[in-house]
Amino acid sequence: MPRPQKGRRVCCMPSNLQFGPLVANYESKEVIIMTVDEYETIRLIDHEGFTQEESAKLMSVARTTVQWIYMSARKKLSDALVNGKLLKIQGGNYELCDGKEQNCVCGGCKKHKIINQIEPL
Repeated sequence: MPRPQKGRRVCCMPSNLQFGPLVANYESKEVIIMTVDEYETIRLIDHEGFTQEESAKLMSVARTTVQWIYMSARKKLSDALVNGKLLKIQGGNYELCDGKEQNCVCGGCKKHKIINQIEPL
């Protein structure tokens, strides 16, 4: 029996859940689904500049898991961009940050931003 997957910690949900070509009456035949945890690895590594090791700690998973998720996310992202496909962010195996973790330094979730404005860490 396979081991159950551990929920990957995600700091916050993306503000935009769908991306695609800007053609007025465009109807994509193929939709690419990127999971929320794949989005989080792209956000942490490419946007925030964290290493895979740092991202793994923030997401509470192994570095090899982050590496696998990141490769999958980049493949989906490049397919959507190069081939003009619709990209939707949904689903996945994740747990939202509750704002109480001591090692969350990304500042991405709204709870941490509010706490940091009131009390600098």
